[in-house]
Amino acid sequence: MAVIELTEATFNAEVAESSTPVLVDFWASWCGPCKMLTPVVHQIAEENPQIKVMSVNVDDEGELARRFNIMSIPTLILFNKGEAVQQMVGVQPKDAILQMIQSV
Repeated sequence: MAVIELTEATFNAEVAESSTPVLVDFWASWCGPCKMLTPVVHQIAEENPQIKVMSVNVDDEGELARRFNIMSIPTLILFNKGEAVQQMVGVQPKDAILQMIQSV
């Protein structure tokens, strides 16, 4: 499954009302560490169809970033049944992200 762009307008339908876990990547185009994490996030999306993987450009969706108190990027938040259950900040190895996903 591909990574889907998430916006304030689509948040409820895509995350809050999702029956499957959702991994959200908060990033920015100017962020070097974000660029390093992006291929890992895309790999996870392709290899794990049981979850939804979404991304939020914090420059375009500042209100959504504020809603989740995003202070550093990249930040990954795992949602389960519409609730944020885990969060990781900074570039993370694929295995660590997969462990977080497997915890739900």
